Amino acid sequence: MVAIIERPPAATAQPKHECWRERTDRLLARIPSAWVRSAMAIVLAGGRGTRLGQLTDWRAKPAVSFGGSYRIVDFVLSNCVNSGLRRVGVCTQYKAQSLIGHLHRAWSFLDGRFDEFVELLPAQQRLEPVWYRGTADAVYQNIDLLLRHGPQYVVILAGDQVYKMDYQVLLAEHVESGAEATIACAEVPLAEASAFGVVEVDDDGWIRRFEEKPATPRAMPGQPGRALVNMSIYVFDAKALYAALSRDAATPGSRHDFGGDVIPALLAAGCRLRAHNFCTSCVKMTGCRCYWRDVGTIDAFWAASLELTRVVPDLDLYDREWPIWTYQEQLPPAKFVFDGDHRRGIAADSLVASGCIVSGTVVRRSLLSTNVRVDDAECIEDSVLLPNVHVGEGAVLRRAVVDKYCRIPPGLVVGVDPDADRRRFHVTDQGVTLITPEMLGQVVHVHP
Repeated sequence: MVAIIERPPAATAQPKHECWRERTDRLLARIPSAWVRSAMAIVLAGGRGTRLGQLTDWRAKPAVSFGGSYRIVDFVLSNCVNSGLRRVGVCTQYKAQSLIGHLHRAWSFLDGRFDEFVELLPAQQRLEPVWYRGTADAVYQNIDLLLRHGPQYVVILAGDQVYKMDYQVLLAEHVESGAEATIACAEVPLAEASAFGVVEVDDDGWIRRFEEKPATPRAMPGQPGRALVNMSIYVFDAKALYAALSRDAATPGSRHDFGGDVIPALLAAGCRLRAHNFCTSCVKMTGCRCYWRDVGTIDAFWAASLELTRVVPDLDLYDREWPIWTYQEQLPPAKFVFDGDHRRGIAADSLVASGCIVSGTVVRRSLLSTNVRVDDAECIEDSVLLPNVHVGEGAVLRRAVVDKYCRIPPGLVVGVDPDADRRRFHVTDQGVTLITPEMLGQVVHVHP
C-alpha cells in the first residue's frame, strides 16, 4: 500500500557526527524525566519468523538464542530498561512457552511497587474469538491494559531485532516535534529495501511518502544505492494510537498491520508523521555506522552471529554502560583441554559461552553458545552452535547453524559437499547449512 502526502520541502543543515556519549549527553539534557515516566512500551513478540525455517518450528523468533548467552528478545527489552522505560507489555502468541519461560526467569527483577514491570500479553481473544491477526491488532486487543496504566505516549517495538537504541532520544524528538506518530528509520542498501516499508521524507524530517515492501523501492535523493526504511519502531501519542487502531479494526479487508495498514492510513488522512533518524539514537555509533540487524533469515542470523567474533565487532556485548540483560544459568567457565601435537583444544577468533568444553579440537571463527560440548571433532569453522549441542569425534562443521540439543554423530561431515548436505539438511542460497535434531532423526520435540 502506498500513501503520499505533499509537504513543502525545507532546507536544514545536516548535523555533524558526534561520538555516542557527546551526542547522547547533549540530547538527554533537554528531556524531562516526566516524558519517559509517562510512556509505556509494547513489544510485539508473537511472530513465528517463517524465514528462519526449521529454526522456529518449536519456538517464536524472539526466543531464538543469539550471541551465545542471550535470546533475541533480550536486546529490545534491554533497550527499554537502559532507556528508563520500565513499563513494558510483551505480546506473545506463536509457540510461546520457551519465550514465556525465559521472560519469567530473566525479566522479573523490575519492581511493581514503583510501577515497573514486564507484563506478558498472550493472545486471549479478549474482544472477540480470534487470535492476534496482525501487529496492530495485537495492540488493539490490549487497549484495556493501556487505558488502565494511562500512558501519554506509547512506544511500539518489534521483539525480533538486534540493535542498541536509546528510546529516550526517540521519545524526545517525538514530543518536541508535535508529531502524532514518529517512525524510527534506518538506511539500507537499495537491493534489500523491498523487505521493508520504504519511507520518503522532506528536509525537515516529515514523512511525505510511505510504501510497504515495494517490488521496486525508491532510492534516497542523492543516494542511488540506498533507501530509507521503517524499522518497525514507533512512538504514538496515546489518544492518536487508540483512534487509529479503532479505525483500523473497523476497516473491512485490513490486515491489521502497522506498516501495511495503519501508517499508510494515517498518512493518507493528513496526520503529522515524523521520521526519526536511527543514527541519532543508536548507542555507541561511531561515524556514520549504526548497528541494526533484522536476523529474519538463516543467512542473516548466521552472518550477524559471526560478526560478533570479529576483533572489534559493531555490536559491543562487553559494554558496561549499555548492558544486555538476560537470565544467566549457573554454569562453570568454558574449558579447553589437551595440548598435544595432534590433539589440541583451542578456539581462535571465536566466541565461547559458559559451560562449554572444547576437547582436542581447533574451533575457528565460530560461536559456541552455552553448554556446547565438542569431543575431538576434526574441524569447526565459521559455524554457529546453539545451546546444549554435542559434537562427536571426527565431525566436520563448516558454515553451519546447529540448533539446540543436536547430537552431531561422530564422523559427520557438513560444509564440504553441498549436494550431500542438501539431501540431509537445509542449505541456504548462500551455502549455510541448518541442522536440527529432527533432521538427524533425533527425538527432542514430540508431536501430540
